[in-house]
Amino acid sequence: MIIQMCGLSGSGKSTLARAAENVLKKQQIKVEILDGDEYRQTLCKGLGFSRHDRSENIRRMAFVARQLSKHEIVAVICAINPYEEIRREIAVSYPGVSTVHIDCSIEILKARDTKGLYQKAFLPEGHPERISNLTGINDAFDEPEQPDLYINTDTDTIITCTNKLIHFIHERLKYTEKNRMAKVFK
Repeated sequence: MIIQMCGLSGSGKSTLARAAENVLKKQQIKVEILDGDEYRQTLCKGLGFSRHDRSENIRRMAFVARQLSKHEIVAVICAINPYEEIRREIAVSYPGVSTVHIDCSIEILKARDTKGLYQKAFLPEGHPERISNLTGINDAFDEPEQPDLYINTDTDTIITCTNKLIHFIHERLKYTEKNRMAKVFK
C-alpha cells in the first residue's frame, strides 16, 4: 500500500505520518515514511523547484514506495506533491495508491511557519531573502479533485487527525487483504 500525501508546507504531513507510524508499528504493521525534505537531501538531491523537478521528485519517491509496498510495507510519501497531474500518474502507475490531502488554512500556516518559508514568501518584491516559489503562495498547488482521505489540521487536533489516518490505513489494509484472498481462491 502506498499513501501519497499532499499539502502545503507546514500543514502537518510529516508530523501526522510519524504519529501514525508510532501507533501502527506497535500494532505490528510495517510502515516506512518517505519524507520529502529528507529525500531532497539524498535521492532527489540536485532537483530544483520547477514543475518538472517537483514532478520528478514525486516520481522517484513513488518508485521507492512501490519497492517497499512489494514487501507488504505501508509506504507513506510525505511531500507537498502539488500537481494533480502527477498524483494521478502515480495512482495509475502503481497498485494500491491512495491520496491523502492534508489541508490547513494559510493563516495557520503563517502562524506555524516551521521553516520560516512563509515569512520569506511575503517579503516585499526585490528583497534579497524573498522566496518566489513557495507552493500555495506564489507557486501553484492543485487542490486534489477527489482525495481518498481529507484531513484538516487546523480544525482537528493532532490526535483526531492521527486517528483518521490510522483508521483509513486499517480499512485499506482490510480491503487489500480481502482482494488478495479472493484471488487466491479463484
